[in-house]
Amino acid sequence: MTRLPLAAALAAVLAACWAPGVRAAAPDAPRALDETIWQAHLPSFGDAEYAVEVERLVSAYEKSIGKPIVPGAKKKVGLKIYSDSGPGMATPTALVKAVIGSLERRGYKHDAIFLVGLNQLRLRMTGFLPSLVSGDSPFQGNPVFVLESNRYYDPVWFYDSPLPQRFDPIFAAHQTEGVPNTSTKEEDRKSFLATPLFLETDFWINLPVYTDHQVLGVNGALVNATLWNASNTARFFRSPNTAPAAVAEMSAIPELRETWKFSIVSLEHYQFIGGPFFNSLYTRSEPLLWLGSDPVMLDSLMRARINAARRKEGFEPISEEIRTLEFAETLGVGSTAIKNARMVDVD
Repeated sequence: MTRLPLAAALAAVLAACWAPGVRAAAPDAPRALDETIWQAHLPSFGDAEYAVEVERLVSAYEKSIGKPIVPGAKKKVGLKIYSDSGPGMATPTALVKAVIGSLERRGYKHDAIFLVGLNQLRLRMTGFLPSLVSGDSPFQGNPVFVLESNRYYDPVWFYDSPLPQRFDPIFAAHQTEGVPNTSTKEEDRKSFLATPLFLETDFWINLPVYTDHQVLGVNGALVNATLWNASNTARFFRSPNTAPAAVAEMSAIPELRETWKFSIVSLEHYQFIGGPFFNSLYTRSEPLLWLGSDPVMLDSLMRARINAARRKEGFEPISEEIRTLEFAETLGVGSTAIKNARMVDVD
């Protein structure tokens, strides 16, 4: 039986909010590459513009690592999308189509590129699942895996912690509405990971959207890859420390990190307060696309942008007591030192 390990003792950092476990070390990566963020400018937010700029980003990444992206043994790629804030704050469909097109040009078949999301209703509302009225979808032929169907979790791959499922957190409570709880007491302490991303693919790509979050601080690359990519995560929101610690530990699981190629972030829309529920009054838009292999750096850069917008509008910045990114940095997932970020403009 294969079991995902817990991260090592964060006792000093987490103030004893966790039971000690086995450290899940992230794979080594070149320091300079981790701190590189490739940046493209979007003249507009149309399909054609996204296609051009995504191709530039991926080509720049290939040049940096010194080898092209080509199909491997499994000949599949997963895309972890975000739709859980609903229409207006979801991964842009134009971005997803551009990534699919870029992968197809590198030899991947259309039906070998699949999308992973959490909630069926929100995936349908944001255009990733076919309309119930017309049956139309911009992703015809691309499998869409809905995690709340419970069909994509494997009982031998789980993250184990002593926190039972008995708390409805901000936002996460509504993500599991209508899903029956048939778990045993033992299963209540387990969060099952979406195995298609790291067992069935050559690699996977993270396509987050950024909002603030009252408990997590930044709802972005790390959270999209962890809490919104697993079952039974509502239990982690019982205190200000448990959810950030869970994000950090899950993001350090070697199997997840080894197949996580990079993240691509569109700044077409992000929200600086009131999230993760969408509120158009508190959104910003910049014509930028970022590609980076360090999710902590991406989240740190966006935290700085979110805080700048909050200060400008007279709101307090995200609480420094929310240590999600710092916990992840402690476990070697990435760096919060945005002064060291190397921005490479691909245009």
